[in-house]
Amino acid sequence: MQGAIARVCVVVAAAILNHPLLFPHENTTLPEQDKELMARMQEHEQRLEMEQARLERELSQQESQQEETSVEGGYSWYFWSTVSFIIFFTIEMCRGDLADMEIRPSEDEDIFSESGAITPRTMVLDKDILRNFCDKCTYSSAHENWRVREFVEGFADDLLESLRSVCDREADMEVWDFVGIGSMFESWKVCKPLTCDLIVPFSPPDPYSFQFNLWCSPSSDMPPDMQGCGKIKVSRFGEGEDGCLCGSANLGEDMLCLLHGKNEAIKVHRTPDELLCSRNTPFLAKDQVMKWFQISVTKAWGRISHKYDFEVTFRNLDAAGALKIRFRSGKVIVLNIIPVVQFGDSDAYFVSHFPSDCDSSPDPLWPLSFAVYERNLLKLFTKRLPKNSCHLHCLQIVTFLHRKQTGLTGKSALTNYHLKTALLHLLLSKRPSAWGMVSVEHRLRDVLGLLQRSLQEKRLHHVLIGNRRVPADVQLPEVIQKAQPINLFRSLVLQTELYAATVRHFQEMLRNAPALIQEYTPQLSNGGVHHKLEDSL
Repeated sequence: MQGAIARVCVVVAAAILNHPLLFPHENTTLPEQDKELMARMQEHEQRLEMEQARLERELSQQESQQEETSVEGGYSWYFWSTVSFIIFFTIEMCRGDLADMEIRPSEDEDIFSESGAITPRTMVLDKDILRNFCDKCTYSSAHENWRVREFVEGFADDLLESLRSVCDREADMEVWDFVGIGSMFESWKVCKPLTCDLIVPFSPPDPYSFQFNLWCSPSSDMPPDMQGCGKIKVSRFGEGEDGCLCGSANLGEDMLCLLHGKNEAIKVHRTPDELLCSRNTPFLAKDQVMKWFQISVTKAWGRISHKYDFEVTFRNLDAAGALKIRFRSGKVIVLNIIPVVQFGDSDAYFVSHFPSDCDSSPDPLWPLSFAVYERNLLKLFTKRLPKNSCHLHCLQIVTFLHRKQTGLTGKSALTNYHLKTALLHLLLSKRPSAWGMVSVEHRLRDVLGLLQRSLQEKRLHHVLIGNRRVPADVQLPEVIQKAQPINLFRSLVLQTELYAATVRHFQEMLRNAPALIQEYTPQLSNGGVHHKLEDSL
């Protein structure tokens, strides 16, 4: 009797699992036009019904045989029934997950297909106005940006030389020459105030060195939301490896190191605080580094300020090297001098902070920047693309629209780095001949279209990490080439409010794009004069 009841329960449970009401309610709201998905689901349901019928027949056969079997055989039947039930239940749950995955894009697409929504393909763009906008951007970039870069490079050289003079060469970090990165050094800067980003590598004093542990290392224990970061360990030369011990052991007066003579002073052991490490750890701390760099820059400027006829102020006390230079004429130049650690012999750098980053990673995790590789990749494309190509113009227009829309509706999760990443993905996927100046309108729609799809899917991969399309000429480190791609929109997956605000921002940007471009274009096709672009940006 008990065995019969158990078998009936199994059949009833299978029937309930196959009932359509078990599916989420979203399944009943699928668009009617998605016939292929509906047909596939119905076919799958029919197969499951056939499987249920077969199971019922087997159960009935086993019921007739059960009366002739021993008690031991009954236990065996219960075991296999339980296993079958678990397998069947797992299949049902997987089917629900797959259905959710198929439906979710449709739900996200509803956000972009609300009443009044606009797409990059439906935007009204005037070719003549676009051409005038690009011409003015090119003129401004070619003349003003060149003068600004020349001034900034000379001033930075002088400031860093003064910084080296105020540092203790035996105890402080050693500062190297700066490297220019960002839009100003990639020739697509259009917005004011003019901003220059300089990274300044530094290294520890002898006999110490840096060792690195990346997020993609096999032994890494970093959380998923810290992908793209690494830890920097400050280690003493000879620690954990076969090296010279003259700096860490007392050799006595009668002993002489054949590698280091008597005139070379033995390096004393330094505390973690002196090496700018986190408390009670050997890992380099961003907060300690920024504090040291801020004090050093302040002292360095105090030594050379009498040589210059302009005012220098710190824009942000929490960000080392965030300077604002104001001339007597009222002109302002923003200068970000960022202390970084070079990753081995590569052009990748661990940065203490990003100028536009509000939510930086906690200590001792350092984000790894590929800004130099991205600059070199743009230079490589410039050589391969047609003369007077439109790729930088597309980036200038998109960043201009994003900046203007941010001023209207406030900040969102979308950044200029996302815009540049979308452009680089398109440059890697389209043939060079497609980037002629006559195609600026089509390529602009492509960039905006890629951004829209990325927002819809909540997925925009880093353009260099784990991307096989990156040319070998860029010479990325092998560990970066083999790493898994990183989703730059990962924060939008869990933060629904932030995602909705970003989608609204992007939709408003598309809706306002024609009016903004026309308003700030200096010359219309009929010769009319509008606002000066350089004053309005």
